[in-house]
Amino acid sequence: MDWFKYLIIPAVVSYFGIILYRRVAISRDIVANPNFRNLHASPLPVGGGIVFSFVFVFSLFFIWWLNQISDDLFWVLGVGGCVAALFGFLDDLKDIRASRKLAVHLLLSGWALFWLGGGPLLSIGWIPVLVAIPVTSLFLVWMVNAYNFMDGIDGMAVSGAVFVSGAITLVMLLTNSKSEFIIVPVLLLTTTSTFMVFNWPPASIFMGDSGSVFLGYIFGSLILVTAMSGDISIWTWLIVFGYYFADTTVTQLMRIILVKKWYLPHRSHAYQNLARITGSHLKVTGGVVLYNVVWILPLTIWSVMKPEMALFAVALAIAPSLVFAFKYGPLLSSS
Repeated sequence: MDWFKYLIIPAVVSYFGIILYRRVAISRDIVANPNFRNLHASPLPVGGGIVFSFVFVFSLFFIWWLNQISDDLFWVLGVGGCVAALFGFLDDLKDIRASRKLAVHLLLSGWALFWLGGGPLLSIGWIPVLVAIPVTSLFLVWMVNAYNFMDGIDGMAVSGAVFVSGAITLVMLLTNSKSEFIIVPVLLLTTTSTFMVFNWPPASIFMGDSGSVFLGYIFGSLILVTAMSGDISIWTWLIVFGYYFADTTVTQLMRIILVKKWYLPHRSHAYQNLARITGSHLKVTGGVVLYNVVWILPLTIWSVMKPEMALFAVALAIAPSLVFAFKYGPLLSSS
């Protein structure tokens, strides 16, 4: 694949860009101070996600300029991703109100759906337009926020991005996919891997909303794009995101039931509780990475090689994560 030669430059630019940004952030006091959510004892530079986000966007622009990807894909992921990263970075700087964040997230979902022709649900004849479009839009908004929820300890969110993008790249290679979409997970794998060098426990920089909002939007849009094209089934996505979908969904549902002001910032995700109990971000993040590689990745490959077993593979992937999230999530925080 000819475009593999374009990946060395994004990796190098990301690496040195993060080093430069970290110095600037420290000098300009763009830092996250210790609080009840971030579980840190000292201030650290925040907003580092703007580096890998912009490297991804400019790399995608270059590939689009060379006519290697379609206009629609660039407008959805390139332009939409740029807006998501910039808005996230503004939030890192100014802490934007929740209502305004939601409004921008809805606008981003509308932008994606415009270029995607309304999304994959519209192709299902029995689902009305007035249901399909709002549901798809809410899915994208959920993805943006869910990814933000997973950025609560060192390395958790970025290692998830590395794993998911790597697993999806592997799936497309195993199926001999000739789709233009494969460049997206490959670019994500390259740019986020360099950031993980700096964010792995103990972290020296945080991605902030500039990274988490960007990743949530890109992954959410990529799920819709590949579902519409038939390149990757929704079952495959459910498997590779198994732990993250389970943790975020269970945590939010349980908070709605248990907590009066469930919408306020919190630190009751299972991985956050375990980080406090063990006193180690490394053990928790490393444990999730190990779980993904040893359990989720084989299930992903199995579901692709044996499509008739995909639904069973989804159940095997999500069930342990649901139990884990239920046992160590909000119930543990409230006890």
